[in-house]
Amino acid sequence: MVREANVKQATAEKQLKEAQGKIDVLQAEVTALKTLVLTSTPSSPNRQLHPQLQSSGTRGAYKHVGGHSRNKSASGAFPSSPGKPEPSSVTIQPAAKEDREMDSVLFAEFLMWKEHSSLDRSSAFLSRIYREDIGPCLSFTRSELSQLVQSAVENNSLTIEPVAMSALPMVKASAVECGGPKKCALSGMSRLCRHRIKLGDKGSYYYISPSSRARITAVCNFFTYIRYIQQGLVRHDAEQMFWEVLRLRREMTVAKLGFYHTDQG
Repeated sequence: MVREANVKQATAEKQLKEAQGKIDVLQAEVTALKTLVLTSTPSSPNRQLHPQLQSSGTRGAYKHVGGHSRNKSASGAFPSSPGKPEPSSVTIQPAAKEDREMDSVLFAEFLMWKEHSSLDRSSAFLSRIYREDIGPCLSFTRSELSQLVQSAVENNSLTIEPVAMSALPMVKASAVECGGPKKCALSGMSRLCRHRIKLGDKGSYYYISPSSRARITAVCNFFTYIRYIQQGLVRHDAEQMFWEVLRLRREMTVAKLGFYHTDQG
């Protein structure tokens, strides 16, 4: 009888360990899904969360909660111009292992902001990011338009959409002001422009190069995430939030330097 009881106890303990292991796996999956939700942005939407993006033959629109709107169009892809290569791009491969060390000053500023989170740039946390990241990232040759873009990003009223080669500006504005399929309105440089932006409810569309788009969307991604925090949608602890903020800051820095991922969507 004692042996039988021991066998039953051992079996029960084994089943308990297996159940705990399954629970750990499920918790990990839930965490991963939360990460997917919080990292799906207008610039790089997660296609598992937005199945409508799987079909290239349909035209529709979506707006990410708390983010910036972007229209999806089947006409977004440009044919390659004969004799002219596509704009060069660099795909940054993450390192297999990355050492990191938290800056106590930056973390303290983040914690102070998180206690009373707002989009007021007067806080030490946002003031630094505006000065070191947002300002430089949205500083283009066309300074007046750059300021309008920044205001639209802050007000969550910026729209980015793909365009076709045959698309024309919807207002009577000069080519210098609105750019064109082969000229970026922000940088003023001759580039193949696959996207255009609209600022609020204004009728003007501005053509932007892939590099300019990467810079704008990097800033949009940052604002989207801190809005999530402000609205209480992020369930991670403060340290995890802080590291995600730093990752988004790094995206802005990299985009400002001219690096961007190719995206035909």
